Amino acid sequence: MTIRWTPESVEDLARLHDFLAQSNPRAALRAVTALRNAVRQLLAHPRLGSLLGGFEPREVRRLLVGDYEMRYEVAGEAIHILRFFHTREDR
Repeated sequence: MTIRWTPESVEDLARLHDFLAQSNPRAALRAVTALRNAVRQLLAHPRLGSLLGGFEPREVRRLLVGDYEMRYEVAGEAIHILRFFHTREDR
């Protein structure tokens, strides 16, 4: 399995970090580290997250990491990291 990041996922991670860093740089680092560690976990357990409906025939999954949601797609031998956002965001 390989990990592929979409441009949107990279932007989301930067946006989340920048938002948290304004008030607590250490919390920002912890959040981003937790999300990146979750991405690494997918290499061993690609179907760790719950399957989301409405994306068929694609296999889009959601994994909660603390107060954050990561959406990703399992496609053959690749895991595409699609988006990150806070669970309170209207998405």
